[in-house]
Amino acid sequence: MRSKGVFLLMLLGALTAYYVYSPIPNNIEERWKLMLTDSFFRSLSHLADLSEQVGLLDYMRVMMFITFAERVVPISDDRVRVADDNFDGVEVVVYQPTQQGETEELRRAIIYLHGGGWCLGSSRMGPYDLLARHMVTELSAVIVSVEYRLAPAYHFPVPFEDVYRVVKYFLHADVLKSYHINPERIAVSGDSAGGNLAAAVAQQLQQDPDQHIQLKAQALIYPVLQALDLNTPSYQQNQHMPILPRTLMVRFWSEYFTSDKSFFRSMMTNTHNNPESAALLKFVNWSSYLPDAYRQAYNYSAPPVFTGKTPVRSIGPHHQLSDPRASPLLVPDTTLRLLPKAYVLTCEYDVLRDDGMMYVTRLRNAGVDVTHEHYPSGFHGALMFTVWPTDFEIGHRMLDNYVTWLKLNL
Repeated sequence: MRSKGVFLLMLLGALTAYYVYSPIPNNIEERWKLMLTDSFFRSLSHLADLSEQVGLLDYMRVMMFITFAERVVPISDDRVRVADDNFDGVEVVVYQPTQQGETEELRRAIIYLHGGGWCLGSSRMGPYDLLARHMVTELSAVIVSVEYRLAPAYHFPVPFEDVYRVVKYFLHADVLKSYHINPERIAVSGDSAGGNLAAAVAQQLQQDPDQHIQLKAQALIYPVLQALDLNTPSYQQNQHMPILPRTLMVRFWSEYFTSDKSFFRSMMTNTHNNPESAALLKFVNWSSYLPDAYRQAYNYSAPPVFTGKTPVRSIGPHHQLSDPRASPLLVPDTTLRLLPKAYVLTCEYDVLRDDGMMYVTRLRNAGVDVTHEHYPSGFHGALMFTVWPTDFEIGHRMLDNYVTWLKLNL
């Protein structure tokens, strides 16, 4: 009996180790910690898949457990004053230094947009709460963290429109005065899908003839910037990497546009472009915009174009593919030239690496002042992993470098 018990224990241990272990490159720091962290995400993803297949809850509703598990109630302390507010119908959390006075120097401000693939996440999650507090104390800044509505309940362009309304509201002179903010020291920033929204907002503001107060900077942290080619070298190289495998990123894109599962399947095979979006592939041609080192091992092939006459191709999500509010990489150079200085963070082991790198190339070609910080051992989401038990040294370095850039450039 004892030998059977030992055998079962060894078998269970072997199965657990097999499940936890994933082929993570050796130069990623704290590999086993990342494997353990990723095993939780994979377990939840498998549960979400199963739930959807048997007709219980859809995939994203199960994945929302991550958001709920890390949810906090932001409260004021002796250094940071926190208040829930509503800017033009959209919920926000505003963080300010506790001591303010009319004689003080006008403050910086950062409008921050959380990540989560437009489907998950919240400004009220612990890591975002800590990030906002850190920026307040280090920069003596006002932080507006936006609680935009999420897909699949609210598809594109609703999340973008929520964010844009907040930014437009905040940039009124009387609102800035009420928060004691210098109108020439305002930035928009975000990570992942939040980086997408930040880039899109920066572009749209510059094209708004009624907008007189403009942003000084945009800070994009491993941003997702285009939906036309989901087979770039980084999508291929990192398709199974934590924390954002290709399947999950494609699912986020699909759910952002529609709940039609056929669209997800076409995006998975990179056959989702129509003639309208295909005409814009020149703006995301990685054979032109990636550094040599990142394209040498890959042969560029433009995504196929669907030319059939099925009505769904001319309505619904397909016509939205070419909208730069969803894919900021799709604007011409004349639009890019107007943009404020930019900070772009990319990670080597991230399916979104090439989106960020292409944007850096195109912004620089257009004459925009760009700081590109690339982490050769970085992985997607690392900036948010700064809290025990998922605290990573690389996350702390990213945070320090990001805040230092804001301190010097805002």
